[in-house]
Amino acid sequence: MDQLVEAFTDGACKGNPGPGGWGVLLRWRGHERELYGGEPETTNNRMELMAVIMALESLKRPVSIRISTDSRYVQQGVTVWLPRWRRNGWLTADRQPVKNRDLWERLDQASTRHQVEWHWVRGHAGHPDNERADRLANQGLQSVL
Repeated sequence: MDQLVEAFTDGACKGNPGPGGWGVLLRWRGHERELYGGEPETTNNRMELMAVIMALESLKRPVSIRISTDSRYVQQGVTVWLPRWRRNGWLTADRQPVKNRDLWERLDQASTRHQVEWHWVRGHAGHPDNERADRLANQGLQSVL
């Protein structure tokens, strides 16, 4: 696999539910690519998931990628809960259906091609790349208002 790709992802929502956006900053070998989009009626968690999904789905070939997210929901979900949900037929520990299952399955599928390293960063704490992903997510949000 080539040199490590870095992805910084974020989601935004105006109301929860409400209009939302997602943003991604990709960095590889000195090149950068910005992605963003939005949905007119969604939740913050769905936008956080979409940012990661779009980062992975935008890659044309298998890579090693470090995904930095400020979402504990995404970070915990993918590293702790997802394997358990798969084993339990997409039910939570309380035997309830997993929320956002469609996106978790899409994320699971998108990540299988790549060697993914998950990294959590504190949101709105001045991390320049996370702040940039936040601005992109807000651009995505504005695009659907």
